[in-house]
Amino acid sequence: MTDPSLQRRLAAIVVADVVGYSRLMEADEVATVENLRVLRSGVIEPAVTFHNGRIFKIVGDGFLIEFASALDAVKAALEIQRATTATETPGDRRLLLRVGVNVGDVIGDGSDILGDGVNVAARLQTQAASGGICISAGVHGEIVGKINERFFDAGERYLKNLTRPVHVWHWPDALQSILQLPEGPSIAVLPFTNMSGDEADTHFVDGLTEDLITDLSRTAGLFVIARNSVYVYKGKAVDVRLVAQELGVRYVLEGSARRAMGRVRINAQLFDALCGKHLWADRFDRTVEDVFELQDEVNAKIVEALVGRLTAPAQRNRPKNVEAYDLCVRARLLTEESPQTEREAHMLLQRAVQLEPSYAEALGLLAYNRWLAWTHFGEPEDPNRAMAVTFAQEAVDLDPNDAGCRYILGTIMAYERRWEESEGAFTKALELDPNHADTWAAMSDMSVLDGKVAAGLAQIEKALRLNPYPACWYLCHLGQAQYAAQDYQAAKVTLRREETYRTNSRKFLAATLAQLGDDEEAHREAELFLIAHPHFTIDHWLNSQPLRDTDVGDHFADGFRKAGLPER
Repeated sequence: MTDPSLQRRLAAIVVADVVGYSRLMEADEVATVENLRVLRSGVIEPAVTFHNGRIFKIVGDGFLIEFASALDAVKAALEIQRATTATETPGDRRLLLRVGVNVGDVIGDGSDILGDGVNVAARLQTQAASGGICISAGVHGEIVGKINERFFDAGERYLKNLTRPVHVWHWPDALQSILQLPEGPSIAVLPFTNMSGDEADTHFVDGLTEDLITDLSRTAGLFVIARNSVYVYKGKAVDVRLVAQELGVRYVLEGSARRAMGRVRINAQLFDALCGKHLWADRFDRTVEDVFELQDEVNAKIVEALVGRLTAPAQRNRPKNVEAYDLCVRARLLTEESPQTEREAHMLLQRAVQLEPSYAEALGLLAYNRWLAWTHFGEPEDPNRAMAVTFAQEAVDLDPNDAGCRYILGTIMAYERRWEESEGAFTKALELDPNHADTWAAMSDMSVLDGKVAAGLAQIEKALRLNPYPACWYLCHLGQAQYAAQDYQAAKVTLRREETYRTNSRKFLAATLAQLGDDEEAHREAELFLIAHPHFTIDHWLNSQPLRDTDVGDHFADGFRKAGLPER
C-alpha cells in the first residue's frame, strides 16, 4: 500500500557545498562557522526566497534547495555564486561554493525530498569548478534563450554510483578541467587486488602493479598514467568508465594477484572505456622466481592489444633476490612522505642493497633518499651529499636502461651544479620513457630556477597530465613556477590544495601571501612551516638549490624575508 505522505512531483534541485571546508575549519573554526552563517543569511537565503525556492536540508556545509522551475533554480544559483565570489574575507578565509542543478522526479517526505532528482544534483555538484555551477542537460534545455549567461557543453560524463552517463553543462567555462584523450592509445593500470589472504603480500602485489606501469610507459606510442594517480583508487570498488574519464584515458587494466606455495598467479582484464567493452581477459601463472618474466608476459599482451607487435624496449636490470625486491617496493613511497618515513626507507634500501649489490633501482632510490635527507629533511650535508652522487652514478652504470635511475641522477647532478650532466640524464630518461612524469616535473624545477619560467610551467603541466593525482611535490613545483611568474593568486590556490598544504611547499605559500600583502597570514604560515622544518634558513636554501638565475633567487628570497623566515 502506498504511503499517502509520500508525494511524487517534478522539481528543480540545487545542491551547494563549500569548497575546502575541512581545511578552513582546521585553520579557524570560529571564523569559518561565522562566515558560513553570514553566507547563509546574507546570500543564500535571500536568493532562494527571491526566486521562490526553499532550503529543505542543511548538512554541515551543504545546502539542498528545491525550486518549482529550472529557470528559477539557475537564476538563484547564479546570484549566489556571483555574490559569493565577489565577497572579500580577510585572511584568505573566503567561502566558495560548488553548485549542481538538476531537474527530475522527486519524492516529498514531509519537509524532506528524496529520489533520483536529488541524487543526480548532488553528483553534479562534485563536477562543478570552485565558484562554478554544473547543470544537467534537462536543466539546460529549460534555460536556453531565457538567461544571458552562457553554459558550456562538457558532453556526457559518468558520475559516481550512476549507471548511465549524464550530459552536463558548466558555468563558467570549466572545460580546461576535463582531461581530453591523447591522440594515441592511452591506458591506466589500476592497483591489483591482493588475493593472497596475507596482508604481508600487499607490498609485493603493489610492486607488480608499479613495475607493469613502468614497463608499459617505456613503450613508444603509449600514453600511460603514472602510479601515484592510479593509487587513489586502491581498495575501492570502481566503475572503470568513471576512472577512464577522470584520468583522461581510453583503456583501463584491472586485475588481481596471488602469491602462494612458491607461485604467482595474475588475473587481468583490459577494458575499452570508449566502446564500453572488454578487449581481453587472461590468467598468468609462474613461479615466484620467474615473477619478472610474468610481468613481461602481461606487458606484451597489453601492448599487442593496443598498438600491435613492437620491438621490445631494452630490458631493465631485474633483481634476482625476491626479498630485496620486496624491500625496495616498500621503500618506494616511504622516502618522500616525511623525515621519519625517509629514515625508515633508508634502512629498507640499505638491506636491499646488501642482499643484492647489483640492484640498480635500489641503489638509485638510496641515492634519492640521501639527497632528500640533506636538501629537505635537515640531515647533515656531509656525508649524505657525496653518498647521493656516488649511489646515483653507480645505479646508472648498473642499468643504463632504467629511466628512473637517469631521472634521479639528473636531479642530483643539478644540485651539484653539473648542468650538462644533469640535462643529459634528463634527456636520456625521457628518451627511454617519454611518459616518465617525475622527470617532467623535476625538469620544471630546474627550468624555473634557471629563469626559464614559461618552459617550467609547460613541463609541470605535462607532468600533471601524466599524473593527474600527483605526489605533493608536483604541486610544490607548480606553485613555485606560478610564484616565479608572479602569478601570486594562482600560486596561492595551488599551494593551498590539501595534497601539498602541510608539506615542504609551505614556505612558498608564505612567500606568496607576503607578496600579496597578506602579512599576518604569511607570518602564520611561515611559523607553521618552521615547526616542521626548524633547520630552514634563506641562506641555506639559496646555497643548496640549483639556481642559475640570480634574479629568480632574489625573488624567492624577497618573499621568504617578507614572510619572516630566518636569514641564517
